[in-house]
Amino acid sequence: MTKSMLKVLAVSLLISGAVQAQKAKSPESAQEKKIQSLVKKMTIEEKVGLLHANSKFYVSGIPRLGIPEWALSDGPHGVRAEINRHDWGYSGWTTDSATCFPPGTALAASWNPKLAQERGIVLGEEARFRKKDVLLGPGINIIRSPLCGRNFEYLSEDPFLISAMTVPYIKALQSKDVAASVKHFLANNEEENRVLVDVTMSDRALHEIYLPGFKAAVEEGGALTVMAAYNKFRGDWCSESEYLDRQILRKELGFNGVLMTDWNAAHSTVKAALAGLDLEMGTDIKDYNEWYFANPLISAVKEGKVPIAIVDEKVSNVLRVMMKTKMLGDKTREKGSMNTPEHQKAAYNSAAEAVVLLQNQNSVLPLDFSKLKSIAVIGDNATRKHTSGGLSSEIKPLYEVTPLEALIKKFGSSLKINFVQGYEKQSTFKEGSNIGQSDSKKVDWKLIDEAVEAAKKSDVAIIFGGLNHDFDTESFDKQDMKLPYGQETLIREVAKVNPRTIVVIIAGSPIELAGIVNRVPSILWAWFGGMEAGNAVADVLSGKVNPSGKMPFTLPVSLDQSPAHALGNFPGRNLKVNYEEDILVGYRWFDTKKIVPQFPFGYGQSYTSFELSGLNTDKTTYGKDEVVRVKFSVKNSGTRLGAEVAQLYVSDPVCSVMRPTKELKGFEKVFLQPGETKTVELLVKVSDLGFYDESRKGWTVEPGDFLFHLGTSSGDICQTVKIVVQ
Repeated sequence: MTKSMLKVLAVSLLISGAVQAQKAKSPESAQEKKIQSLVKKMTIEEKVGLLHANSKFYVSGIPRLGIPEWALSDGPHGVRAEINRHDWGYSGWTTDSATCFPPGTALAASWNPKLAQERGIVLGEEARFRKKDVLLGPGINIIRSPLCGRNFEYLSEDPFLISAMTVPYIKALQSKDVAASVKHFLANNEEENRVLVDVTMSDRALHEIYLPGFKAAVEEGGALTVMAAYNKFRGDWCSESEYLDRQILRKELGFNGVLMTDWNAAHSTVKAALAGLDLEMGTDIKDYNEWYFANPLISAVKEGKVPIAIVDEKVSNVLRVMMKTKMLGDKTREKGSMNTPEHQKAAYNSAAEAVVLLQNQNSVLPLDFSKLKSIAVIGDNATRKHTSGGLSSEIKPLYEVTPLEALIKKFGSSLKINFVQGYEKQSTFKEGSNIGQSDSKKVDWKLIDEAVEAAKKSDVAIIFGGLNHDFDTESFDKQDMKLPYGQETLIREVAKVNPRTIVVIIAGSPIELAGIVNRVPSILWAWFGGMEAGNAVADVLSGKVNPSGKMPFTLPVSLDQSPAHALGNFPGRNLKVNYEEDILVGYRWFDTKKIVPQFPFGYGQSYTSFELSGLNTDKTTYGKDEVVRVKFSVKNSGTRLGAEVAQLYVSDPVCSVMRPTKELKGFEKVFLQPGETKTVELLVKVSDLGFYDESRKGWTVEPGDFLFHLGTSSGDICQTVKIVVQ
């Protein structure tokens, strides 16, 4: 036998054994029996028809067996408008306007898993109303570099925060009979050459940083589908990496759902089939029957290159997901609903809780609009709508409220609002090209002079700046962290004439604020706020909503502070990138290297004040199988209703391997009335205090001292206690 034949036989035996084990131990044995019964009735052509698309977002069914067509949709923060079956043009429906939430970074900035659950419910209901079966999201790749174009879709630089927000999202979405597709597996951390770049990282970085979100999504969230990333991992494309797809996803994580490609991310038939890929999706205009998992797969089976058992495994995975989402004749399947008042309130809540107060010198905020005669509203982002940008995450919302619209509606009758453009969008984005990022530094003095005049005659100046989806977008990375379109100059000149200048940043990824933090008293980070963006930010400005967001990533002073850039490893060279920073991603790098960022991970101020006290553990000594019960009190010591995010970090000061200075291991968002105090208890498994031991290929908790730190950000620790692990 040749080596390739031996490999095919080995994989075939592995699949056969896994199928038998599934039958023997599954509590859903009746479901598994039905799956096997259906598989036996199928021809090879019918089986393969379930494993590749028959259009942009659909997969063929088998009508004679009662198996319907499978409908997929983009939608990590809203169900995408209807696309034509065979091209990327929109179908022109009048009934596909969706509820649009803020994207991923904004969700994580809320630090509120209940909002993730709320979002999942709404997306599930709207997907079902639109008769969708799989929703492509959430996107949970690590924010490794400030420049990655898709950072706005992702959640955080920290795997614990990602996991905490991802699990309730998936559970809620799938409770509505819609399968989540967690993406992008794995290490899709840059858009430049994303379909060719080969990522190398240590096993520690893989298991401690880049894998935990996917592990939580599968093991705790029960994610029914996973999307393979475009890039290569250690020499193999992610869609055909036996290590990622068979060894880790299937064997270690126990995933028995559908592993699909990102669109057009398949590169082979035999290798991908043996590695564990189930479903090929794509954008190619050639005959669907010629795709890798179409006629070539049938030929590979007939030629003995791919065992029929592997095809049966893939078909079983598809049917299993269909059954779990009640697609096969279950009359109790969710019917769904669209754009209800409850959905819109959920979108508002998500936008409002995401807003981060970065700076508020002299308590300029909140504004008492009843005491103001005039305000200057300045900036392109005061009027720009963002929900239709970003490519695959673009949404056709029922409506989108801009900041200027909200301010006029809420306060326009009682004060004069002087709107001026301030800066002009100079960049141009078209799919396939991003024209103008490099030309976006032009300073338009005519617009700045108009802004200065408006600021002079106004009580307060509010500048809406930041980015748009020419910068935060799929397919392209940012070229730098700078504010585009001459915004720094605009902010400087306006602040000269009006000391009450407030800057509102609209952006989904880190940008450099060093040029403005010493020029203006107040800075709000409002993200891309979805359909309720304007209402949310207006209510935070007025104090109707007390800002409670916290940064889900570190804001560096400059790009060269960030680990990937400090080490010269972004975007890589010769289509290869080595994650040399290893486990020191985000705040782990800044803390361990003692680098002071502009604003630390987890940072955010409030209009009220809080006191954290009484940090203690239920014991001082623990065994490796025990759980540490951590308690402390949070008091609202100010005069306004507000919420504080109490964050628990852990250090392992003496260890046989390098450990970060501290790592997030727990948090809770606590809402308190003025003067109110609440006791919070967080549970931390001792087993979660360990590191991935590359020599043993497993997790290790070394005995000794561990420090538990309580704070309001990674840079603001107020109390520390020590425990001992035996």
